Amino acid sequence: MNQRLLLIEDDQRLADLVSSYLRKHGYEILHHARGDDAAERIMDTAPDLVILDVMLPGKDGFEVCRAVRHRYGGRILMMTARDEEIDEILGLELGADDYLAKPVEPRRLLARIRALLRRGESTTDDEGQQDTLGFGGFSISQGTREASLHGQSLELTTAEFDLLWLLASHAGEILSRDDIMNQLRGIGFDGLDRSIDARISRLRKKLDDNPETPTRIKTVRGKGYLFSRSDWE
Repeated sequence: MNQRLLLIEDDQRLADLVSSYLRKHGYEILHHARGDDAAERIMDTAPDLVILDVMLPGKDGFEVCRAVRHRYGGRILMMTARDEEIDEILGLELGADDYLAKPVEPRRLLARIRALLRRGESTTDDEGQQDTLGFGGFSISQGTREASLHGQSLELTTAEFDLLWLLASHAGEILSRDDIMNQLRGIGFDGLDRSIDARISRLRKKLDDNPETPTRIKTVRGKGYLFSRSDWE
C-alpha cells in the first residue's frame, strides 16, 4: 500500500505541483487548504506524514502543529516562505520533525520525506536493537518513546526524543553535527543550521544539565556532542 501524505497548503498552484510530483514517486496525496480545521483533517485521515505550510488562512501552521503533536504519531514536515531561523526553531520546539524553506525544490522535498519516513519505520521495525537504555537515574525506551529522569517522565517533542535516543544509543561516542543531521534528516550539516544546537540546549534544561558546564550531554569543541555514560546519579 502506498504511503499516505497530507499536504496542508493554501497556494493551489504549488499544491498541484507538489502533489503531482509526489504521486509520480508512489505516494498517495491528500490536500487541504485551511488551517482552522487542519487538526481535525490530520486526525481523521491519519496520514503517514504531514507537509504543513506555516502561513495558512484561519490558523497558522504553528498552531496546527501544537494542536496535534501529542495526538498524532506520524511525521510533520513544516514549510514556510519566511526564511527566518526563529521560525525553524519555533516549529521544532512545537514538535515538527523537519523544516523546509520555500521556494521548495521538489527533489529536496522528496529526499526529506523519504528520510522522515525511514525514521518512522526504524523506530518500530528494527529487530535485534536494544529497546530500552538506562544510565543511573535516566532511562529511555525506543519502543514506548518515553524517557524519564529519577522516576519523573520527561515531556519531549518527537524531534527531541529522536535526538536524545540517537545520543544515548551512542553513549561515550562523539557525534558530529554532520553525523546527527545525516541520521535524523538524511542530509549533511551545511555549516549554518543551528536547529541541532537549539535542540541540545532544550534537552539539557530538561535533563537538569548545567548549561554553563554540561556533563550529561557534553560539547566537544570542534568535534560535536558526547552523551555521558556515568553522570546520571
